[in-house]
Amino acid sequence: MKPMFAVSPVFPSWLGRALAVAVLAVPLVALAGESALSFSDPAGDDNGTGAYKYPSNPEYKTHAFDLRKLEVTDKGDEVEFKVTMGASIDDPWNSRDWPDGGGNGFSLQFVQVYIDTDHVKGSGFTTPLPGLGKATFADDEAWDKVVLISPQPRTRLSAEVKAKAGALRAGVVVPKSTRASGKSLIAVVKKSDLGELSSKWGFNAIVQSNEGFPVGRDLLTRPVNQTPGPHRFGGGDDSDCDPQWMDMLAGKGKGDGSEVQAQYSAMKYTCGSKVATIPMVYQGE
Repeated sequence: MKPMFAVSPVFPSWLGRALAVAVLAVPLVALAGESALSFSDPAGDDNGTGAYKYPSNPEYKTHAFDLRKLEVTDKGDEVEFKVTMGASIDDPWNSRDWPDGGGNGFSLQFVQVYIDTDHVKGSGFTTPLPGLGKATFADDEAWDKVVLISPQPRTRLSAEVKAKAGALRAGVVVPKSTRASGKSLIAVVKKSDLGELSSKWGFNAIVQSNEGFPVGRDLLTRPVNQTPGPHRFGGGDDSDCDPQWMDMLAGKGKGDGSEVQAQYSAMKYTCGSKVATIPMVYQGE
């Protein structure tokens, strides 16, 4: 068999070897261009403050809202967000048959991925989108973008954002496509809507529940009530002073057991005096 590269007598041997190395290295460079960020979350902390409970209807199966991993991957002109749960993603409400072109192949979960792109005090938003209850972000961890991973079709999601998000609308990114695969929700957004992905960015994935008939100005979110019911989460407060989600990233986003208590501490609230805090997790820190 002939060698892949033969050194011509016209060129010095070192030049031939250099050309061979350069050609062989091309595929490696292409693979390196697809960079990814990954954050993990402990299993079994899908109880919000530590006291939240799932609805009683069996459609809300165990760990369906238990965040396990957030992966953000640079795909050239696009960025892919992959959120993995502790149970397979189902579609009990047949989202494909919903109005406005049909949904995205799942029914229950609604994940909001908040992103701090500059880590600058006073830059960005310190309140989440309406429907997550009472919560805040630290001044130096304010969010600049939020990617909505919803079962709702783009037309419905975009209309809700326009009607309810107010000034926060400037930071909302509606994916160009969203789908379910196994235990994961996968959303693809245009990089032009998000910016150039950086390891210095901060992230948090807030796991909520989709609500097709939201209350008031809630943005397609299902509240956490005081008492659980067939389609109602429980363990919260009916006066709406509580954070209204089941799981999120905390600590360093490594999936360490200490991050369970970090979540409970961040979500701790006292009606009338203390609201929950949503922390950003920075991979480079």
